[in-house]
Amino acid sequence: MAEIIKRVDITPELWKIWIKPDNKLPFVPGQYCTIGAEMIERPYSIASSPDETAIELFVDLLPFPEGKLTPILYELGVGDKLTLRPRAKGRFVLQPQFKQHVFLGTGTGIVPYVSILRKFLNDYQWPNGQIDRSDYKFHVLNGVSYQDEFGYIEELNRMASENNFIKFTPSISRPNEQRNNSWTGTTGRINEIVENYINDQNLEASDTCIYGCGHPKMIEDVRERFQNSGYKFVEERFWKETG
Repeated sequence: MAEIIKRVDITPELWKIWIKPDNKLPFVPGQYCTIGAEMIERPYSIASSPDETAIELFVDLLPFPEGKLTPILYELGVGDKLTLRPRAKGRFVLQPQFKQHVFLGTGTGIVPYVSILRKFLNDYQWPNGQIDRSDYKFHVLNGVSYQDEFGYIEELNRMASENNFIKFTPSISRPNEQRNNSWTGTTGRINEIVENYINDQNLEASDTCIYGCGHPKMIEDVRERFQNSGYKFVEERFWKETG
């Protein structure tokens, strides 16, 4: 079991919760946990670092009947209880044999990368025990429809400003809509801008891993774009985990 100890609403459909497990949940950054309520369970990627005491999750409301668990979670707050399976799972983790890491995330698909970066910044022996990690570079491309849907834009901007080995590019896909009228940053779907980004950064296929997490269409398009290119591509269909 786990107890909700904090909740922050981002938009009417997006919110974060922090849960405190009855027993410590071991996990590797990038993995997911399985929570439940009213006999319904779903997996959610973990935003927190394994070094943190609480498990941080970023939830997207999928209304009933498509969504089964998220409408229940939406009604819960601090003090409410959830079931929590005792083991985290997932193979969507950092590939330490590469030095250049291109993180592509749509919506809540940014979550695994937040966990990875928090761990990397706070544990100088991670991921492989090497003290000198100066060659590692992280390129984070986060795409959403509307500018208020970025759940970690302040944190990622801060990470990038304080560490020259992190580059963060948030992008909105609907720049002409009123809800985005104050946006002055990058526009376009991240699967459509990633090729130019990689070329502009002069990233070599032999030393680069591309990660895709989020909407299946984004993942499929990126996989097709880099098919037979020599770039390593790993994916997490995070979209199917919500509901």
